[in-house]
Amino acid sequence: MDLYSAARRLSRPFTFGEQDDATALPIDARGLIGDGHTCALVRADGAIDWACFPRYDSPSVFAAILDPDAGGMTCMTPTARPFESLQRYDPDTNVLETLFRVQDQGVVRLLDYMPWSDDPKAGLHELHRRVEVREGEVELEVIFDPRFDYGRGQTSVERREHGVLATGPGGERMVAVLGADAQWEPRARGGMQARLRMRAGDRRWMVMRWDAEAPWPIKAYRPYDYLRITRQSWRDWAQGLRYDGPWRHHVLRSALALKMLVYGPTGAMVAAPTTSLPEWRGGQRNWDYRFTWSRDAAMAIRAQNVLGYASEAREFFHFLRTALDADQTLRVMYTVDGRPVPTEQTLPHLRGFAGSGPVRVGNGARDQLQLDTIGAVLDAAYLHELFGGCLSLRTWSRLRRVVDMLRTTWNEPDDGIWEPRGHRQHNVHSKVMSWLAFDRALRIAPRFGDFEAADRWQTAAARVRDEILRNGLDPTGRHFCASYGSDHVDGALLVLPLHGFVEPQDPLMVATIARIRDQLGTGPFVHRYRVDDGVGGPEGAFVLCGFWLAEALALQGRLDEAIDVFVAHAEASNHLGLLAEEVDPQNGEQLGNFPQAFSHLGLINAAVRIDLALRMRDEGQDGIPRVTDRLETQRS
Repeated sequence: MDLYSAARRLSRPFTFGEQDDATALPIDARGLIGDGHTCALVRADGAIDWACFPRYDSPSVFAAILDPDAGGMTCMTPTARPFESLQRYDPDTNVLETLFRVQDQGVVRLLDYMPWSDDPKAGLHELHRRVEVREGEVELEVIFDPRFDYGRGQTSVERREHGVLATGPGGERMVAVLGADAQWEPRARGGMQARLRMRAGDRRWMVMRWDAEAPWPIKAYRPYDYLRITRQSWRDWAQGLRYDGPWRHHVLRSALALKMLVYGPTGAMVAAPTTSLPEWRGGQRNWDYRFTWSRDAAMAIRAQNVLGYASEAREFFHFLRTALDADQTLRVMYTVDGRPVPTEQTLPHLRGFAGSGPVRVGNGARDQLQLDTIGAVLDAAYLHELFGGCLSLRTWSRLRRVVDMLRTTWNEPDDGIWEPRGHRQHNVHSKVMSWLAFDRALRIAPRFGDFEAADRWQTAAARVRDEILRNGLDPTGRHFCASYGSDHVDGALLVLPLHGFVEPQDPLMVATIARIRDQLGTGPFVHRYRVDDGVGGPEGAFVLCGFWLAEALALQGRLDEAIDVFVAHAEASNHLGLLAEEVDPQNGEQLGNFPQAFSHLGLINAAVRIDLALRMRDEGQDGIPRVTDRLETQRS
């Protein structure tokens, strides 16, 4: 069996015909590569249509995903049509391979990676692409068309001795090198283009480098050496995985995706590497997620810690310590270097993905009050300590201060986890997470001899709990509600048994889950809420909520249902195992920024929880599959 046929059996093919427009592909028809400083999306036809340099939150260099005309892109793709395309990751790495079968011509393999070694000081800010013909003779089109600063200014592109140099209005520079004999020509729509006619056995490298004064000969970039180093570095990192359950492939791919979202120099993790990918085609729910939400990052780091990746947790708490040194309060979000997030603004010159405007940069939720954030951070800190990590005294003193400040603010109305653009309310999820902050803090405190603080936090936790049980139920008193005085539910209530606030089999929780599935469910999928949030327009089902549901069902002993829900969400991932923020339950289309940390941490937690429940059932054990049970699993 030939290479392409063998690969086709393992992956979903994309077909590109004579009239097909590759820009109309769904959001998830892409793979992600990264170097610990930034990421790039590689489309199934060989185009890189999203990349920011030198950081995740820098202005884009390639943004054709948001506007095929004004955004800029680079590509290596067959000139002839029709052709089929397959994508896969080199096993246990974030090195991406794309295979093309061109009708009546042959088979081409395109390899994409960004040099990476898990050394935060070793960022090269380069994109490496290797194309080789495996069968026949194929002509490829190569395009290099960067548009600096989101395409807001004029970018000039000129030929140089060894390649092409692009220069932006603010002095930005990027080079592209395709070899000394490449015949670069100006392209009518912008940038430069070249044609390559290659036969079976031919190989060609393309290297793009940020902030270079001039292109060098291709060998100067040492692409073979860096490919070897990058592959080995990813495989070494992947070997740290401490999960051997039935969904190892999905769990490892999620862990690798989360690792690509970590900014190596500081340990911060972005919520997603993209901005303004719509939560519904044609809608206006388009946000910039290229920042570090304290809550999202803490939840993701907690999930990685469960898998055995303790160093990521350590570096994240170093990041938080530094941020809290500069600011007395814990912010909702930070830039990757710990600074305030820029003011939200729209970019009217970009049409948006599939015409879904507006395109936004910065994020207006930066100034919201989200009291649940502190609970997520303390929960991650507690698990880090429990799994053998060690918070420094300096870090603990900063977290201690934050928890004490929460004693005076927990009973205020807040904006909550879903960041509505409306009025604040007493969100039950936020109250529960405040309880969690006190509960986890009082468990950590004795490790530092902080018994007096533990006593006052125990008092605070009891007070919060009493208020929730008094005010956090619907008017009938049968189930928890989204906010005080309301009768509706939201998907965040699914975390109550996950954090131990209520026993999974408590009648209140059983009724709450039933209510959520009835009001917010579509088959196995779950929407966040169905109320006006001040933004308007429809959205998809929220992937994280679906994984929360799977965990909650597993805790209740409803394992068959839990597995059905989990599998439906895991299989909603794209051909590479990547998940966006949301999914359309009707057609399976992924929606929102991609890939999303929330979705992948949800997959990891649900897989671990269900695996533990399956083991306990098979071994005849009674009880609840707590995540901390993994301590015993790891020791054995």
